[in-house]
Amino acid sequence: MNILIVEDEALLALELESELENAGHTIVGVAMSSQEAKAIIDREHPEFAFVDIHLLDGPTGIDVGRYLESKGISYVFVSGNLKRIPEDFAGAMGAIEKPYTMNGLENALSFIETFVRGENRGNIPPSLVPSPWLRRRQMTESRQQRQSQA
Repeated sequence: MNILIVEDEALLALELESELENAGHTIVGVAMSSQEAKAIIDREHPEFAFVDIHLLDGPTGIDVGRYLESKGISYVFVSGNLKRIPEDFAGAMGAIEKPYTMNGLENALSFIETFVRGENRGNIPPSLVPSPWLRRRQMTESRQQRQSQA
């Protein structure tokens, strides 16, 4: 996948970039502010994004998330304060809480990859806090799968 990282802490962005590249993904950009993120979104058209809530220009990650949603790009929040995420998750499929473990990130990434490709997603890993719509969708798919097996 072509992935955008929106993170104002350079060390965390570099670590996430390294993990994603090691997993075979391409990083199309790393943004530290909302304006920079929106410019990369318009120029590079990522397939997915990891978005921190608090950026160099303030708590503007939610605005970036809504912008991604308006462009039809899936994303997750990566934040140390999940209470700042709006109730509707601003269209995000979920959130990964900082600090995260590499194992937790890998599990979440595996689920995200299948979701973006539209494949059978399996169970949501514990490292990914699902948005309400993702939780509902997962429950509906599980119910349909059980009915088709009956």
